[in-house]
Amino acid sequence: MSRPIRRRTRQVRVGPVLIGGDAPISVQGMIKTDTRDIPASLAQIEELARAGCQIVRVAVPDEAAAKALAELVKGSPLPVVADVHFSYRLALMAVEAGVAKLRINPGNIGARWKVKEVARAARERGIPIRIGVNSGSLERDLAGMPTAEAMVQSALRQVALLEDLGCSDLVVSLKASDVPTMVQAYRAFAVRSDVPLHLGVTEAGTRWRGSIRSAVGIGSLLLDGIGDTLRVSLTGETVEEIRVGREILAAVGLLAEAVTVVACPTCGRCQVNVAEIAAEVERRTSHLKGPLKVAVMGCAVNGPGEAREADVGVAGGRGAAVLFRRGERIRNLKEEEIVEALMQEIEALYRR
Repeated sequence: MSRPIRRRTRQVRVGPVLIGGDAPISVQGMIKTDTRDIPASLAQIEELARAGCQIVRVAVPDEAAAKALAELVKGSPLPVVADVHFSYRLALMAVEAGVAKLRINPGNIGARWKVKEVARAARERGIPIRIGVNSGSLERDLAGMPTAEAMVQSALRQVALLEDLGCSDLVVSLKASDVPTMVQAYRAFAVRSDVPLHLGVTEAGTRWRGSIRSAVGIGSLLLDGIGDTLRVSLTGETVEEIRVGREILAAVGLLAEAVTVVACPTCGRCQVNVAEIAAEVERRTSHLKGPLKVAVMGCAVNGPGEAREADVGVAGGRGAAVLFRRGERIRNLKEEEIVEALMQEIEALYRR
């Protein structure tokens, strides 16, 4: 698979994870537990880590949440990002707790001296700052502009402010719930700055609709070579955000460690239960780190060709299938043998 040529950006470090430059694009998540509930929050972070999350964000709405950060940072297997709004004191507490990154909007922190205090503390600790621009909370003086351009102007002025205060370890996000607006904003910013970009469609929606909207928005930008890290925002289980994010990266050829299961859409020619077989193989390979391509095909039209091109594949017939391994026909299978036979071949390839 050909891979997009990425826009070159400056590089920042978030704990052990690099963002920007030639670093791989990282997948972020955000816990949905009460930050003050440390056991529940750590359990959710562990779940995200198992799903392939590389950076985790936590909301810091009040002082109690800020006080919980030190324990979360200590117990988390992932670098922790503190999401702070309106209060420079909470941002300073997050820095003191040892978070790996701050997510703030300098425009809602308050007076310049407050932003200066946060910038100074972050700079002294080597903590990068993400400037989070959102189409729903732009400065009032930008109200007359088209939304995408207003978002870009907001980001540029906040980058200039923080750089003027000595902070160059920055990441920018320009999120909107309207996908064309979000894509337009990121594209416009990318040609005006080398600050690394955190991609996302905000308030994307439920699992089904939100996944599609995120794939279109984030995927379009990745294919343009734009983007250094991403977070999929879904209403529902947070671990689904990681799975969707990783699948988007895999789809555009930017995730080398993904197991990709391809399957035919089925039609009147199909005589095996492709949907059930593919879903079970996908479930049983979700913990594996590839790269590996598995094909589950239902008939003789495209089936043999797709199965031969995959690392492991089957082409279905009348209640049966032919098993292929890296282009070689291995044996015939009964329908009830397909899943186990595929898994045996997959596990054998991983052992090599």
